[in-house]
Amino acid sequence: MGTCLGGISTAYAQSTTGNLNGSVPAGGNQTIVVDSTNGLHREVAVDERGHYSITQLPLGTYTVTLMRDGAVVDTRKNIPLRVGASTDVSFAAPAAATAADATSLSGVTVTGTAIPPIDVTSVDSRTVITSEQLAKLPLGRSAEAVARLAPGVVNNGGGFKSDTGRSLASFGGAASNENAYYVNGFNTTDPLNAAGGIQLPYGAIDQQEIYTGGYSAKYGRSDGGVINQVGKRGTNEWHFGAQILWEPNWARASGPNIHYVNTPSSAPAGDLYQPKSQNDQWATTVSAYAGGPLVKDKLFFFVAAEFEKDGQRNVNAVDSSTPASTNTFENPRWYTKLDWNITDNHILEFTDVGDKRSGSGTRYGYDYVNMSRTNTIGPVNNTKVGGDFWNAKYTGYITDNLTISAQYGKMSVKNYDQAGNYDPDLARVDSSGNQNPLLNGGSAIKNTQVADISSPGRGNKSNNLRFDVQYVAGDHTLSAGIDNVKSQVLDFGTFSPGPGYSWSYGFQQDPNEAIDNTPGRNFVPAPALFPNGQSGYYVSKNVNYNLVNVRSDQKAQYIEDKWQVNDRWLVTVGLRNDQFTDYNQFSQPFIKQTRPQWAPRLGAAWDVNGDGSFKVYANAGRYYLGLPLNPATGAAAGYTATQQFYTYSGIAADGTPTGLTQMSGVVSGNNSYGIPPDPRTVAGKNLKAENQDEYILGFDKLLGDNWSYGAKATLRKLNTVIDDFCDIDLVTSKAEAEGHTVGSTNSCYLVNGGHGNTFTLLDPSGNPFTVDLSRKEMGMPATKRKYYSLELYMEHQFDGTWYGKFDYVFSRSYGNTEGQSRTDSRQNGAAGSMDWDNSYVMDYANGPLGNDHPHVFKAFGYWQFAPEWQLSSNFQIAAGAPEVCLGYYGPDQTDPAHYGSAYHWCDGQPSPPGDKGRLPWTYQWDLGLTYRPTWGGDRLAFSANVFNVTNQQRAVFRYPTEWQSRGTPHPLYRAPLITQDPRYARLSVSYDF
Repeated sequence: MGTCLGGISTAYAQSTTGNLNGSVPAGGNQTIVVDSTNGLHREVAVDERGHYSITQLPLGTYTVTLMRDGAVVDTRKNIPLRVGASTDVSFAAPAAATAADATSLSGVTVTGTAIPPIDVTSVDSRTVITSEQLAKLPLGRSAEAVARLAPGVVNNGGGFKSDTGRSLASFGGAASNENAYYVNGFNTTDPLNAAGGIQLPYGAIDQQEIYTGGYSAKYGRSDGGVINQVGKRGTNEWHFGAQILWEPNWARASGPNIHYVNTPSSAPAGDLYQPKSQNDQWATTVSAYAGGPLVKDKLFFFVAAEFEKDGQRNVNAVDSSTPASTNTFENPRWYTKLDWNITDNHILEFTDVGDKRSGSGTRYGYDYVNMSRTNTIGPVNNTKVGGDFWNAKYTGYITDNLTISAQYGKMSVKNYDQAGNYDPDLARVDSSGNQNPLLNGGSAIKNTQVADISSPGRGNKSNNLRFDVQYVAGDHTLSAGIDNVKSQVLDFGTFSPGPGYSWSYGFQQDPNEAIDNTPGRNFVPAPALFPNGQSGYYVSKNVNYNLVNVRSDQKAQYIEDKWQVNDRWLVTVGLRNDQFTDYNQFSQPFIKQTRPQWAPRLGAAWDVNGDGSFKVYANAGRYYLGLPLNPATGAAAGYTATQQFYTYSGIAADGTPTGLTQMSGVVSGNNSYGIPPDPRTVAGKNLKAENQDEYILGFDKLLGDNWSYGAKATLRKLNTVIDDFCDIDLVTSKAEAEGHTVGSTNSCYLVNGGHGNTFTLLDPSGNPFTVDLSRKEMGMPATKRKYYSLELYMEHQFDGTWYGKFDYVFSRSYGNTEGQSRTDSRQNGAAGSMDWDNSYVMDYANGPLGNDHPHVFKAFGYWQFAPEWQLSSNFQIAAGAPEVCLGYYGPDQTDPAHYGSAYHWCDGQPSPPGDKGRLPWTYQWDLGLTYRPTWGGDRLAFSANVFNVTNQQRAVFRYPTEWQSRGTPHPLYRAPLITQDPRYARLSVSYDF
């Protein structure tokens, strides 16, 4: 069977459609007719070369018919489409067929011909998991868990999660908040931190596309990867179903206890820090769906709903104000899809999705010595997170060569977190383990005040607008369009509870050592210089306040040409232009990146043998990433984060200090005194958006009837990153040296880390002036994040008995910045890490990055070992991430930037990432067993999944901070705060009819 290298077909990442293409024998007046189970009917002409292509078809199952002079010549039935890809359906000259797959229809042969699994029309890197595979494989029920099946995708080691509690993934060395999320073409990425996005109910997923590189100019705003979910839709056949799932506590193994490495004097239970072995967890999920025609061939609906209820009994760390709790979480999710075939050439789609999580519960005291609950404290915070969106899409097949599509939608997400009740006059107490044991009787005195308070209206909103045009002109498929997203964060931030401040206890092993010994506004002297400080104990009064509304406007335009050079060569050339504008709480722009930011994309695919059995492909492109809104709530908003230090002579019954002697004035490590900065001064002038260049070269090849294999090499290089720079004295000194009088400064400035920057300051009259600092003047190394990998894979297509895929990726991710988060110090959020804050924290920062896993092996599949029984498996092995030690600066262990034990020095020696070795290798083996009895008519199924079968609980994060204060070892240095989840099981029963 011959194949056509696309026949001028177009496939896009994050799309909701697929394509059909192929070749036919030479003949007269030939056309191709396609009919789907969704009622769609299309007819296109075969060109003079015997090729055809039908693009942007809704996903579904199709019948493809070759017509000649109005008569049926040949038919292919039950052709499924794959999202964003082109399926080759070619017609050879009529030939004999077996009785099982051929029938005579008025002299016309109707055959079912195998379709090559290699898509020779694509130049990208993606993995598509279908609903059939999702139902068979033992997987966590989240988009990220599915994404981790793809090569080059790993779970983040910092414990970073979305608002709805899903563990985030890292793609190709990028930070875990540099990915984009789509559902039915709508961008659902969290606009605040880019940490996850709204997802479909698990059973409503038709296909999930995991994009790991090389995507079209039509899409952007990601330099990690893309998770694109496409939901199911109604057909001309009615379908209903329901499922119940249980994750019982009795089938869950105990977690590991965490112990102090250096036990504080007031620790209540020796070296025990957190008894995770006492935690319990269970879940029940009920789901149902229905779909079918409202009007046959014209109007269809599909509805799915899922309700998950989780229960937890938690024991927290010994210094927590919530020692123990019982928590209940309710997770309603829904999906509604309407499809209206107005005519064969005009389609209207409507999607409505909800993905929410609400929590409540009770707080308890806890006896850590006897590991038992004590008194009831009160309710835990009531939380409501997640949200919903709606999206409408129109597709018009104006002519055989011209297609247009337009979509618009809105998303609304809550981030509600409110205390059930609390004492408005009580100040919270933190770090009670550092209290003077002579004043607390040798046992820490805590209180039950809640964490920082947030506004009940906190949340965010977004709207998406897309318009795309595609025109086929001979061998060229030309595409152009716009891609706009507007986002707004409402009432974001928190403030200190009670009287508006909290107390945090500290201890200096050498009481004659200054707490902050760097001269300047933040100098804090030694405790021994003040009454009651001779033993090194002190306390700080901390004030935090931040509450703002901010917004962003992200626009893009693109143009692309897919050129079918000949039957074997396809070349794609694209160009995208992104613009990003961010506004502060007064609707004033503080970042305006509206000059052209060109993102070229170039790709090629070579159908080596001309039959779809061997493809060689290459891709090169630049990808821009817009800044999430979180920095707008910080550096651009003028938040308050101050401390004032005291010694004390007593501790009250509520844990607050008494007999205070002031040691310092009000200080702030980042000059955060709550003064909103002038928007002109927030960011470096001509600030460049984060962007990355990527190069890919690979091949895919068939091996026999069922096997395929391939290899791919990837190189990624980060060019620019945005972060905050907080060495204010360096900026003002340069300004004064140039003869300026500085009227005011900011807490920090948003800059391009590792580049020279132009700062805007104000004189005493409020007039702006600029100061240029080169990279060397800022004392910074050049920006560096490089990722290279080699992927090898083999895949066995399901042959009625078994399916399997095996891949190995060797990779290195190294440099001095991970991007928009930092795994090795658990600092998530754009401009939220210590990186680039000053030159000192960047000394010796170069090394393997926090998500560097040089060797990763994955194997997953399923085996139909008996007519009623199926066994499935998902096995992954990963090399550990680099260990990190953060200490005081230089051989003399000083603190030049007021950052404490946060420099890449350990015991007075330089300590770049990985200098202390690596975390252990991790092994994860998940198993599934499904029984589908014949007496159930192939509709009833019982399943059991066991996750982490061997109950591996290896460390994936160790606390990196060496010192609590100068000369005082940190109690948790190298403690394994995050480990693999313990073994647990899921049982389910489902019925489909």
